[in-house]
Amino acid sequence: APFSDTTIPTTHLPSLFEIPFEKRAQRKPPLKWLTPNTTPRRLPRFRSTEIKKRRQFRKFSYRGIDLDQLLDLSSEQLRDVVHARARRRFNRGLKRKPMGLIKKLRKAKQEAKPNEKPDLVKTHLRDMIVVPEMIGSVIGIYSGKEFNQVEIKPEMVGHYLAEFSISYKPVKHGRPGIGATHSSRFIPLK
Repeated sequence: APFSDTTIPTTHLPSLFEIPFEKRAQRKPPLKWLTPNTTPRRLPRFRSTEIKKRRQFRKFSYRGIDLDQLLDLSSEQLRDVVHARARRRFNRGLKRKPMGLIKKLRKAKQEAKPNEKPDLVKTHLRDMIVVPEMIGSVIGIYSGKEFNQVEIKPEMVGHYLAEFSISYKPVKHGRPGIGATHSSRFIPLK
């Protein structure tokens, strides 16, 4: 018969202590779909036997150019790499204020001790495009109210400084005030 008495559980299953030891080894386990707990037990893995791979960090590249080559680019070569809006800006030429900011950043980097961040350089130039020379500098970008301290990272190249200093407080909608809805218009103000 396809279903024998050993596989189908009856109303009373004898416990392991009621079965003699010789028969315990011969006894088949009940079918999986008949048991209430079907989650398989996993044996613990021993990490000492496994050789753990060192995590590789993703190497930064800007449009296919890695960081070392990006820092070596001339202004003409950089102009050809960046997006169209930045390219048009560079074609018109950097005026006195953006060049002044770059000079201040250079000076702050030179005066910084090795393995330390340079001093903060404050600026109102929110429309300045981040160039590779700025990487590692610390800039205080004016938000219209305060200077937000930002450390320039390689991922910021080609973006505007304004993108890293938000000029408004994002809206978090609370409860509506008095007179905000149509139905509350006729409730007398206290």
